[in-house]
This record gives sequence, C-alpha cells and structure tokens, in this order.
Amino acid sequence: MEDYEKILESYSNALVKVVEKVSPAVVNLDLSQSTFIPFFFGPQEIKGFASGFLFTPDGYILTNSHVTHQASKIQITLADRRTYQAELVGEDPQTDLAVIKIPENNLPYLELGDSEKLKVGQVVLAIGNPLGFGHSVTSGVISALGRSLRSFSGHLMENIIQTDAALNPGSSGGPLVDIYGRAIGVNTAIIQGAQGICFAIPINTAKWVAGLLIKEGRVRRSYLGIIGQSVILPKRLRDNLSLAQEGGVYVVRVAPGSPAQRGGINSGDIIIQAENEVINNIDDLHRFLSHTPPGSRVVFKVLRDNTIREVYVTLGSE
Repeated sequence: MEDYEKILESYSNALVKVVEKVSPAVVNLDLSQSTFIPFFFGPQEIKGFASGFLFTPDGYILTNSHVTHQASKIQITLADRRTYQAELVGEDPQTDLAVIKIPENNLPYLELGDSEKLKVGQVVLAIGNPLGFGHSVTSGVISALGRSLRSFSGHLMENIIQTDAALNPGSSGGPLVDIYGRAIGVNTAIIQGAQGICFAIPINTAKWVAGLLIKEGRVRRSYLGIIGQSVILPKRLRDNLSLAQEGGVYVVRVAPGSPAQRGGINSGDIIIQAENEVINNIDDLHRFLSHTPPGSRVVFKVLRDNTIREVYVTLGSE
C-alpha cells in the first residue's frame, strides 16, 4: 500500500507543478456585445466569459473565434489580477481560432508543443475560466485523435483532439497542456448531454493560423473540396515506393462538383504531395491551400492501389 500511495503522491505532485507552471499564462476573457432591442429597451450589452492563453511575451493571446466574434469589448484579466482591454488581431472561423493582443511586454507565456507527436491515452490538463469563476483545472487523457467536428460557424474542422478532461461553458479558448506544461491544443467544444466528450484544436493548426492572423489579419484559402485526415503510411509501402515521408492525408470524402472531384481525386486516395511540397498531414495541406491562389492548376501526387498517381486540380475559392 505504501508503494501505491507514493506513486499517487508523485503523480499528484507532478500535476501540481504543471499547473503552477502553466497558470500564469492563462487569461480570463470578459466579453461585451452591443445589441439593439427595439421598442422599449434600445441598446443593450450582452456579457460573456471565456478563456485564452499567452503564447508570446509581448501580449499575443490565442482563443476561439466563436468567443471573439461580434464582441465589442474584450477585457483580459491575467492570473495576477491585472486587467487590460484587448484588441482583435484576427480570427479564422473555419478553425475556430482567434488572436487578440494586450499592450504589455515581459509576460509569462506557454511553450507550444507538437500535436503530431500526441498519443491516445497520454495525460493532459485543461485550464480555463468556466462560467466566469476564474481559473479551473481538470485532467484526463487523450481519448482519440483525428476527429472531425462542425465548428460554430458551420465549417467542418479536421484532425481534432478528443479528450475526457472536463470542459464547461467559459472554458473555450483555454489551453490543453501535456505533463511538461506545453500547449498541445486549444479547447473548443463539448457535446451537450454527453459525459467526457470534449474537443481541442491541435496546436500545430493554431501555430500556422496564428502566424497568418498576426501577419495578415485573416487566413486566405483556396478550395479543394475534400474531407481528409492525417494518416501514417505503412513502412512496407514506403519502402516499396521509395518514399522518405512518413504520412499523408487520407481522403475520406470528396464533395460533389468540387475542384477535387473534377480533377480526379477519389475517396480512399492518400495525398502525399502538392506541386513540390510534401504533404505529411492535414495541416500541411491546409498550409498549402492558404498560400496557393484560387484558380491555380496544381498537380497532386496521390497513393491509389499502392501506386503513385498524378492528378491535376484547378483550385476554387472559398
């Protein structure tokens, strides 16, 4: 029994250290939205609460776009109780991500991990501001990877992390972290009425979206017209085809009438290259579509029937 208690104590102490490391970079969002109610009431202000986290020392914060969308004021409260008015840098409804900024420097911030290295079963912690109560911590495991989830804007988000770390209203935008205190996801949604089913956007997706939002204020994408998910290629197949890359994007479904369908991409294909860019995962494909103009004629290399084939697709516009 003593050995069992020591293991539990060691595990508990490790989680406490992670929370102490991460908490200073997690922020509370107090949101206001102006709306007009006709007749007797006139202009009214709707209040809401959410979460976010600093990912640079000069005040850039990641959160969800469904949180910031239509907010007229965003007040940030840091862990040390300092408050700031934040400005919206940009938002991307397709990935439910937004970047906001406060005018401060030398701030605590989270190290961003690598969501491509995640494993089902590994321990994670979620930190947020549920129901506006302030910092709250829950723990759990990664339940599944590569999920698809409909965003609040109606877009289909891919490669989503599923966890049983409990989330509540107001936890949206907070970080999902590993046992080293690295952000590996941005908490985004729960399934109402379902116990232990919560979702987070992979941090690798957040990295490139945040970079584009800071640079341009928005994410511009060409349209391909597939639903896909990241897959690891079997070693024997890679050896037979002399492929150096380890992964690709499995095409789950092709939208009828889409550029992908017109170009000859089929369900069951695995996309491994676009032009001269290696496509190892869904984020690689998203990045390619974000920097390739609509109307471009692109050669994709796909795996089909254990052979490499080339298909030519003229990209559309979202």
